[in-house]
Amino acid sequence: MKTKQGIDMLERVRTICEGLPEVEESVDGFGHSVMKVRGKTFIMMGENDGVAGMSFKSDKEEQSLLLQQGGYVRTPYIGQHGWGSLDKAASPDWGELPGLLRSAYVRAAPKRLVKQVMERE
Repeated sequence: MKTKQGIDMLERVRTICEGLPEVEESVDGFGHSVMKVRGKTFIMMGENDGVAGMSFKSDKEEQSLLLQQGGYVRTPYIGQHGWGSLDKAASPDWGELPGLLRSAYVRAAPKRLVKQVMERE
């Protein structure tokens, strides 16, 4: 993430993930910034032609609702597994994204860590 938009997105996602146990940030082989829990990716971010993008783990039901609502698209290559991405033509809804990213974490995290998150809420 090199653009101002990309760096801002990465910082916001870091802030959202701060309180989630055992989250690791890394850069994958494609140059994407990824958030993982116990080796399982639940958020991927990258830039294409200077435009920042983000994908997150979802399920098919939530993905369908997000596509109907607008502002989201089916993630290429892994969308058949329920992953959703921000629609680059729309502005990210930072009021909604924290909940979606926490849900992505819960889908990837082991039950013990999910329990810790639920007990805090």
